[in-house]
Amino acid sequence: MRILVATDAWHPQVNGVVRTLTMMAEAAKAFGVEVSFLTPQYFRTFALPSYRDLRLALPYQAKIARLIAEARPDNIHVATEGPIGLSVRRYCRKRGVPFTTSFHTRFPEYISARLPVPESWIWEVLRRFHGASQAVMAATPALAGELRARGFGNVVLWPRGVDAGQFHPRPVDLGLPRPVFLCVGRVAVEKNLEAFLDLDLPGTKVVVGDGPALMTLARNYPQTVFLGARRGEALAETYAAADVFVFPSKTDTYGLVVLEALASGLPVAAFPVTGPRDVIGAAPVGALNDDLRAACLAALAISPRACLEFAGKHTWAASARAFVDNIADVRNADPKGAQFAADRPRCVA
Repeated sequence: MRILVATDAWHPQVNGVVRTLTMMAEAAKAFGVEVSFLTPQYFRTFALPSYRDLRLALPYQAKIARLIAEARPDNIHVATEGPIGLSVRRYCRKRGVPFTTSFHTRFPEYISARLPVPESWIWEVLRRFHGASQAVMAATPALAGELRARGFGNVVLWPRGVDAGQFHPRPVDLGLPRPVFLCVGRVAVEKNLEAFLDLDLPGTKVVVGDGPALMTLARNYPQTVFLGARRGEALAETYAAADVFVFPSKTDTYGLVVLEALASGLPVAAFPVTGPRDVIGAAPVGALNDDLRAACLAALAISPRACLEFAGKHTWAASARAFVDNIADVRNADPKGAQFAADRPRCVA
């Protein structure tokens, strides 16, 4: 099976969407599935005015059609709702080509945090975008239930995984007063970082990540250690050097960093909201409390071994299998999908 994934989120961006897509594609190779990507790298891009490190593509339909024809996909998956996602969706709709989508980002909350736009308007746009999809993939049962309640149809589950070969306990010392409370993620208003930074906690607060709010927060919170963006082994070592992982976001649909922390033996402190609540559930690996300080202190008593055992059940192989199975299920149910596969060399503009 050849699957083409259209995504506006791509390298050099560092976020959960990019990591999910790349890890899924790598894991899918093990069972004979080839995943290729249609990304901003093929087009001119521009930076978002309030978010300079995020660049959006300027795609045009003729090139979109040519890239799809060159990929010769059996199936098309639209991963994001940006310019590339819209262009590929338009291609599929015009030609009657079936496609699937996935829901990664709570744009209504993200946009309303920056602009005076009612969330209901953004939800309506998202419903229309995903309404033509054969299946809308959601990371957790709770998110899937919320999307259905908001009028989204054909919602299916696509769980996430973690690379235990990269994220695991190891002896690392940052040379900071302990306990070390760590937060990893984009440094932006929607991540609710002030809820963590304002806490009166023992030891040291550490933030890993880059984003538009970094300079302001670093200036306003001089007692916090801001390490900037870290990747690969440097990121894994930072997880291993901490004592508690703090996840203050109230808008994330999942929080891949939560699994990375647990695989590193770090208990999690978070608000009891969609995302951390759905990842952790009733497992004894985190403290979820509307009082984030109380959650942080309670997490200190949680067993690292329990965190490791929990994370070990979440693999990228299982995530990739669920992704491919979702596509296979809708393809088998719709004869147009099989016809598209048979006709793929002729999918040209």
